[in-house]
Amino acid sequence: MKSGIRNTMAAMALAGSAAVVGTAPEAFAQDAKATPYVRSDVQAYLDNLVKNPRPPMNDATIAMIRKIPPAQIAQMMSASEKPLGPLAVDKMLTMPGPAGPIELRLFDSKATRAPGPILVFYHGGGFVVGSIGTHASLAAEMARQLDVPVVSVEYRLAPEAKWPAAPDDAEAAARWVATSGEALGREVTGLILSGDSAGGTLTLVTALALRDKPAAVPVKLTIPFYPMADASKQYPSSTAFAVGYGLDAADSSFYDKALGANKKSIRHSALLADLNGFPPTVIATAALDPLRDGGRAFAAKLLAAGVPTKHYEAQGNIHGFATFRKAIPSAQGDLDMILAMAKAMLGN
Repeated sequence: MKSGIRNTMAAMALAGSAAVVGTAPEAFAQDAKATPYVRSDVQAYLDNLVKNPRPPMNDATIAMIRKIPPAQIAQMMSASEKPLGPLAVDKMLTMPGPAGPIELRLFDSKATRAPGPILVFYHGGGFVVGSIGTHASLAAEMARQLDVPVVSVEYRLAPEAKWPAAPDDAEAAARWVATSGEALGREVTGLILSGDSAGGTLTLVTALALRDKPAAVPVKLTIPFYPMADASKQYPSSTAFAVGYGLDAADSSFYDKALGANKKSIRHSALLADLNGFPPTVIATAALDPLRDGGRAFAAKLLAAGVPTKHYEAQGNIHGFATFRKAIPSAQGDLDMILAMAKAMLGN
């Protein structure tokens, strides 16, 4: 059973090609019918999931996960994710949130800094699992490669906290970081918003919120990793990769039910919003991801709105690759490329 839970948490943490995409839905459908390319290390990871199936995502599994200490859950990620790596700063903080205190974790490769932007990071996990602990390695890697402080946010999870608890917490955290340089020990001149999977979705909806009602400092860049950009309809990739690619439709259905979001709200389906004035963006998708087509469509709509945009699609890779860098070694190259794009967009 421990093996099954470990696989569950790893899957929830959920040679690339860089491109800017503007593709029509009918092209998505044609692409989805083609025999997909799967990298050898990705196939090995997927084969291991078949040999060691994880428990189905349901109420009983979530109840079991909630009983596991957070440190133990984070340790379970070690099967698929790289170690944390060196940092000068790694400390916990607490901020007031909409429904009570929110825990934050500050990562920085430098002990002291000149004034500059801070990255606010939202972890993945389908809005149901995941934590600042499970995603610590990714947050630390971003701090090192982008050479910026990273603040990871422990937003409320479903089903205990239904939508819009997560976007409420995500927005509150970004606004708090913008005004809390003293608590962070860093003078904040701007925000970078990022996250993976559910956290990628929170990145998009928070950026919209701060566009419409700006924070104390501007959002300089967003870096959403394989977000759910549009829950309002099914895309061809949702069917093409519904089973056997790490993010199965049955689990996604459970997440949707547990969260209880309004799928037509721009606080969940950011693609439905007017994207004029959206911050510059580096968006990452995976070619074998059920969420791929929504991410592609978001990149295309950003371009149509005149937003500076770079889109990287990890060919032959799956949803969650940024947190599977030990189990899928080639995913490190994908992450390196995405962060290089982000660094260029920031002018670093």
